[in-house]
Amino acid sequence: MKVLFMGTPDFSVGTLEALADAGHEVCLAVTQPDKPKGRGKEMQFPPVKEAAMRRGIPVFQPKRVRTPESVEYLKSFQADVCVVVAFGQILTKELLDMTPFGCINVHASLLPKYRGAAPIQWAILRGEEVTGVTTMQMDEGIDTGDMLLKTEVPITPEETGESLHDKLAAAGAQLAVRTLEELEAGTLRPIKQGESPTPYAKMLDKKMGSIDWSRPAAEIERLVRGLNSWPSAYTHWNGKAMKIWKAGVKSAQSGDTTQQAAPGTILEVEKDSFSVQTGDGVLLVQEVQLPGKKHMEVQAFLRGNAVVPGTVLASGD
Repeated sequence: MKVLFMGTPDFSVGTLEALADAGHEVCLAVTQPDKPKGRGKEMQFPPVKEAAMRRGIPVFQPKRVRTPESVEYLKSFQADVCVVVAFGQILTKELLDMTPFGCINVHASLLPKYRGAAPIQWAILRGEEVTGVTTMQMDEGIDTGDMLLKTEVPITPEETGESLHDKLAAAGAQLAVRTLEELEAGTLRPIKQGESPTPYAKMLDKKMGSIDWSRPAAEIERLVRGLNSWPSAYTHWNGKAMKIWKAGVKSAQSGDTTQQAAPGTILEVEKDSFSVQTGDGVLLVQEVQLPGKKHMEVQAFLRGNAVVPGTVLASGD
């Protein structure tokens, strides 16, 4: 099939490459404009642009894809279908209807669960054991179109936002190829979505990473995993922001029926971890990072830093 591809971040790249490898003619890659990054503010290409250029696929980077000029340009390619994966701009009805097979979206959740911008991380934050990818026929709503195909991906107890991102990106790439095969063969049976059983998976921001030690240990542990690698969970130790990259929930000891310390209090320091009282249970902190330093296991961190039981870790910015 002749494919118009729309996508921007790393998550989109696997699908672009899989479609090309499957023999589809990706006639154009539409992605967000280049952005300045880092201290030097050098312009950086979106990952989809880099991937498209490696394969000799033309690239289009409109600030607003819905302008009449952009729409006419896209229509001029006379593509069979448009595949959209984390593009980052809302499409108008005119864009949704510009190809015979419409726009197919690859969404990183088992719809109608976790509609929104950050379904990968929210599945971990909410304690899901299984997530997946859904392809859908896009409509004018936000992730509300008819579902086409699904594939499930288990969430392991050690899963991070980063590791789950990579698994779902790979699963989504293969699902997109299957979807176009069945679309072309006329064997797809679209299924309408019901109401979402989960809250909207809103976009992540840095403030979300601030640990509230009055929350349960299990919830904080999921926060640490879900926000790894961005924006990361953090607290304050000795006046410094401390990112926590890995943690566990300490099993309750026999006879432990009362909370002995205020939430955020460091209880014990061991060779490879230190324990912190939470609002419900104890968190074992195993990997940390201070500003300007690399993140490291607590065993290495303790060689140059004195972590004292009784110290209270502060929440907030």
